[in-house]
Amino acid sequence: MAEMNPIKVVSVALVFALSFLTSIHTGQGKRAGNGIAVGGIPGPALAEQGLPDTGDKTLSPYFFVKSEDSDVDRLPMKSTSAEVEIAGVIANVKVVQTYRNEGKRPIEAIYVFPASTRAAVSAMKMTIGERTVTAVIRKREEARRDYEQAKSQGKSASLLEQQRPNVFQMNVANIMPGDEIKTELTYNELLSPTEGVYEFVYPTVVGPRYSNQPAAGAPASEKWVQNPYLHEKEPPTYSFNITARLNAGLPIREITCPSHETAIRYEGQTRASVDLGANEKFGGNRDFVLKYRLSGESIDSGLLLYRGKDENFFLLTVQPPKRVVEAAIPAREYIFIVDVSGSMHGFPLEISKRLLTDLIGGLKPTDCFNVMLFSGDSTVMAERSVPASADNVRRAVEMIGRRQGGGGTELLPALKKALSLPRKEGVSRSMVIATDGFVTVEEEAFELIRSHIGDANFFPFGIGTSVNRMLIEGMARAGAGEPFVITRPDEAPAGAEKFRRYIQSPLLTNVKADFGAFGVYDVEPAGIPDVLAERPVVIFGKWRGEPSGKITVKGSTGAGEFAKTVDVGGSRPEEGNSVLKYLWARARITALTDRNQLRSDATRVGQITELGLKYGLLTSYTSFVAIDTLVRNQSGSDTVTQPLPLPQGVSDLAVGAPSPGLRMYKSMAAPRSAGRGEVSSRESAGSGRPQASPAREEKEKAPVKSDLRIAVRKVEVRGSLAETDVRSVVDSRAQEFLNCPEWSAGKHKPGIETIVIEWAVDRSGKVGNVRFVSSSKRLSAHLERCLIKIVKNWIFPSGGNKGTVVRVTIEY
Repeated sequence: MAEMNPIKVVSVALVFALSFLTSIHTGQGKRAGNGIAVGGIPGPALAEQGLPDTGDKTLSPYFFVKSEDSDVDRLPMKSTSAEVEIAGVIANVKVVQTYRNEGKRPIEAIYVFPASTRAAVSAMKMTIGERTVTAVIRKREEARRDYEQAKSQGKSASLLEQQRPNVFQMNVANIMPGDEIKTELTYNELLSPTEGVYEFVYPTVVGPRYSNQPAAGAPASEKWVQNPYLHEKEPPTYSFNITARLNAGLPIREITCPSHETAIRYEGQTRASVDLGANEKFGGNRDFVLKYRLSGESIDSGLLLYRGKDENFFLLTVQPPKRVVEAAIPAREYIFIVDVSGSMHGFPLEISKRLLTDLIGGLKPTDCFNVMLFSGDSTVMAERSVPASADNVRRAVEMIGRRQGGGGTELLPALKKALSLPRKEGVSRSMVIATDGFVTVEEEAFELIRSHIGDANFFPFGIGTSVNRMLIEGMARAGAGEPFVITRPDEAPAGAEKFRRYIQSPLLTNVKADFGAFGVYDVEPAGIPDVLAERPVVIFGKWRGEPSGKITVKGSTGAGEFAKTVDVGGSRPEEGNSVLKYLWARARITALTDRNQLRSDATRVGQITELGLKYGLLTSYTSFVAIDTLVRNQSGSDTVTQPLPLPQGVSDLAVGAPSPGLRMYKSMAAPRSAGRGEVSSRESAGSGRPQASPAREEKEKAPVKSDLRIAVRKVEVRGSLAETDVRSVVDSRAQEFLNCPEWSAGKHKPGIETIVIEWAVDRSGKVGNVRFVSSSKRLSAHLERCLIKIVKNWIFPSGGNKGTVVRVTIEY
């Protein structure tokens, strides 16, 4: 497979720049109030400025550009905070968003933000000065109508809508100059441990979604994709804070926060508090992850009961048996599907490379496998799966290692192509998907996977600091697999090992629940899936009469039959368990939504709507709306969409448009041609991405003028980061040095020379203090500046309490 040469990189960048200049000259690229967009200029940005929308653009995120109009506050979101209370296995979360208008004209603020896929949002209120308005739940279209009417009447109002189970949108109307408006929403979720570890995840930012859907025909529920973003490495324009209070009910063994710096205080054996570190004020660019383990590997399992006025609810958790490894593991086929699109460029793709190296390297010689890389197009290693021999494994690792990331994220064509690959009869097939999930085709992906449930099971790996967990968890649920999320390179080996254990020996199969004399109904899930991970079996439901009798959960293990019996009479209904009604309703809504994605049904839509209204929950078809009674604005307002930070480690390529001032991205490489023995498909014509003409493709295949090669000979690390993590980034990025003009133009004479460069990496992963330690040959000042500039653009994993010093020896 040919290496991407620097001439190609430069030529693609030049073509893109010329196209951009042409679009400005012809009036197709225009500066909008919140961003500048090229080719895929978002309709809302045009509409805000009264500019015409041609109607032939795709839904696209775009880069924020600060308006020169100081009368309008384009950054109304000032802070977001969360207070988390964890009692036993249930988390209660209160989220407060503060909006302030520091401009001179009234505004409407729009903010798109993420949430847990399991969040049951049950309340919202809006505070304006001393007045507080409690929101009410309405059918989605009714809530939107009431909000728009209040906005036009000059009343302050707020509207909370669900765009995806894990993506919400807040609209706040008529924020007057000098106003500070706070919105507060409350949600609950169930925490279920895996291998003895409880994990609470608070998502902080929605990553930019790739879509090839035309903007003109897109429904209103999809318009959120057209959101402005800041550039990579730019911190959020609003502050972030989170506190957590843990009452585990059992002795706590340890608490960790791998994502952020925190202060952890233990308050006795069963209680603790967690506060965000002082230097994490702008840490809202990655998921907040809190993990804790109970002493003695204990698991909080059993039966919780709640007796309501009209309905009673229960929650049953049963810990499965220990894993038994089969003596003889049958041969399997693995299809590794790897996202190499623009949003995966840099740090996320390096995690994928590390993960896939561990996964493929751990295959048995009796297994067979194939590798598919996808962005706007897709490339497979072979037309059919090959044996997991040492040569084939090395070939696959080299194929993955050469990719740098670029292009769109055409997930569906990749899945369809993978499912159509020839297969060996009688061999179990598993699909392993590595992606950040920054797409808008979640429902279509779930439907495709469910329709092939007998052909393969699916194990998605979410890669990055703010992955689309709805997609990752939904693909696993639809494909009878297990989801994984890998946020750092050092988590890749453990993730690969977990995957091997799950595949080789499921914990529990053929799982059934016998409720005996306990009068249950409306049980979720209707059927209990096989248990792959060391995670409790979780069952929600309602009950009638008196709580008595026994519940028995049965299943098959590698060592024989398993049965666990719970005495219902041993548990008492408690008022503090009232949250069970929300958790049950959320579980039922998820099940109905899953079935509706497979085959849309008006009856199910009605059932979801009814559940949202009855239990006061945010759903795709029900929204919260709060309206003040005072008329405060008589002059109209400007609508502004709050720009979001790119998730930590995600590059500008995820947005796919040049930044202001024609500043080109540090890597505008086009998707590379398939290497020898690989099979490639052209990028979809409807992808919304430019396709090269045949003449241009031939030109790009011209040989590189320089035969210069870069080799990393030594990496020395002092500080918090692991040498393997640093080495992974350096190895993958060192070839960028070839983009420096003196080297790319072939001015270097043949021979082996060395340079030693040193730099510092701060706790957020940013590079600084780059300097040359030594060089066997004198370098020009221009070349030194170019090499330093390249290193400063690298991003390393964050973490640790202190910085890291890196010294690298390079041969060229």
